Amino acid sequence: MATRFLGFLLLSVFLSGLNASRPPVNQELSNIFNELWRLDVNRMTPGIDYTISVQDRAGFVSQGSHVVHDHASQPLFSNVNENKLSNTTTFSRFMRILDNYERSTGVTERVTTEELTEINLFLDAVLETQVMKRAHQYLVSKGKSSSDLRLFKNQLNLIWFHLYHRQRNTGLDSCGFEHVFVGETKSGTEIIGFHNWVQFYLQEKNRHLDYKGYKAREHDLPDHDDHILNLQFSWHGVVKPVGSAFIGTSPEFEMALFTIIFLMNTERSTTVLVNIDQCQMELVVVRHGRSLGTAYPKLLSSNSRHVRQHSH
Repeated sequence: MATRFLGFLLLSVFLSGLNASRPPVNQELSNIFNELWRLDVNRMTPGIDYTISVQDRAGFVSQGSHVVHDHASQPLFSNVNENKLSNTTTFSRFMRILDNYERSTGVTERVTTEELTEINLFLDAVLETQVMKRAHQYLVSKGKSSSDLRLFKNQLNLIWFHLYHRQRNTGLDSCGFEHVFVGETKSGTEIIGFHNWVQFYLQEKNRHLDYKGYKAREHDLPDHDDHILNLQFSWHGVVKPVGSAFIGTSPEFEMALFTIIFLMNTERSTTVLVNIDQCQMELVVVRHGRSLGTAYPKLLSSNSRHVRQHSH
């Protein structure tokens, strides 16, 4: 009996060891994020509001390399409903902020009063959405945010827009919003951040960006209606070997997700495993003091494949 028990114990340890590298699914965060997903009325619909062409799998490229084989002859976005983007308040105000930043780290950011007004108006619009109202309610219930809307807005401002030094011995050259949504280059050889689909589309349309193909495992190929992609691209001639972004989602949805993870944890770097809609993903948040250093999704499986694999 003892031998059988010991064998069972060793098997259990072995099986749990196989999954040790990946945290268990965070059910509580999955629940609130799915609620936010359902509330995201500003999310664009694939095939109606935009069309993507994922094409072929991208090859391996080492960081800092300028030489890359293009596995996608066409752009990622074949069309986007720009009328809908400009007529949706959070999207239109979001797009106004995208050109406010210096692309290169090490170059001091100079913020004009007009740019401060744009940030203010964007945060006001975000706070009026059901997505951010529900996120706020959740954070208040957890004792992480004040119920006072003005104080919560200040908190969002500090997390996303507070300028700090990303590169040493320079002026204030970065902030969470710039890094995550706009993208930056480092030493002219590396793209850092850049995890937003609207910025991707606009830069691709203006021929500053070239999509090179998707990144995925053999059995988990992306579809044209996936709301999250791992991908490879070049931007102003600099290559991002592996990037990732939500596709079609609203800025308030992405901000709400990453703000919740940021405030619910205190470690410098946090990775949570969640299931949202039909996707399983890791959401990574890295702090920079009391502000956001970076935040991005990493798709693990789509089209409910993780559910089917689990049930076999």
